[in-house]
Amino acid sequence: MSGRYKRYTGFEDGEGPEPDDKQRLRFQVELEFVQCLANPNYLNFLAQRGYFKDQSFINYLKYLLYWKEPDYARYLKYPMCLYFLDLLQYEHFRREVVSSQCTKFIDDQQILLWQHYTRRRTRLLQKQAEESTPGGQSNSHPPGTANGTGNGFNCNSQTNGQGQPVQKVP
Repeated sequence: MSGRYKRYTGFEDGEGPEPDDKQRLRFQVELEFVQCLANPNYLNFLAQRGYFKDQSFINYLKYLLYWKEPDYARYLKYPMCLYFLDLLQYEHFRREVVSSQCTKFIDDQQILLWQHYTRRRTRLLQKQAEESTPGGQSNSHPPGTANGTGNGFNCNSQTNGQGQPVQKVP
């Protein structure tokens, strides 16, 4: 990892291999930083402070592309960060993310993606559960959900979680 670091950042790492605790610390710091890239507001923060104009920082972002390799990507909790890491390789994106309006749009789109992904996944799991139950009726919810909504509650639901309509109290 140290040769790659020097090649992209231009900074010397020290001579010889890194001690284990230094490697572990670098891994943790880089993991945390890469995952922060999943937050459009953090990208806006970096852009407004001029980090994306600094060539050594851009080289560092290039260096961080190794997180896309399966051996490293498996440690990521927020895989959306890899998408933003890819976008940050383009100067046009780095210029646009300075705008708060652009950042707000990206943030809204990200939230919508998560909401719809959760709904689609819940429907798919419910369908699979119904197909695996004799008679096509399922008395339980998909694994990992409290009432089949994917997040433990659904304020807009007109059903009781079993697919039966809920009567509204006047």
